[in-house]
Amino acid sequence: MPVIRFRPHHFLCTLGFEGKGYSSEFVRNFSDLAERLRESPKGDDEPIQVVSTSDHICQPCPHRRGDRCENESKITQLDQAHSQILGLKDQEVVSWGQAKERIREKMSIEDFHSACAPCEWKKLGVCEKALKRLRRAVDQDGQK
Repeated sequence: MPVIRFRPHHFLCTLGFEGKGYSSEFVRNFSDLAERLRESPKGDDEPIQVVSTSDHICQPCPHRRGDRCENESKITQLDQAHSQILGLKDQEVVSWGQAKERIREKMSIEDFHSACAPCEWKKLGVCEKALKRLRRAVDQDGQK
């Protein structure tokens, strides 16, 4: 697979992904991507290009309409909030490891609640738990 493409909010989504989604094809695709990044020995080195349209996660989504989402205004709001907090620019390429570091350093719990407010998945709590785990790992290692 070539360079992975992510909309800005999908960095945090991938951190918290736990096998739920809009369809079985969507879940299978997202599971494969999440496993490639989170569980592969070289996952932290994987390059990811920031995009403002449909990305690799969106490909099998039943809400995708061409290179956009049927809920594009909500998705754009999520992307803008995440871009601002994480300092992501359209077309920028970062590794998964660099993305996690940005999330650790820049995404507070308060920022998460604000940035992810319009997300229908937020109520499940998986992204918040993943963010807390990531931040706790840094605190325990004394790297923060």
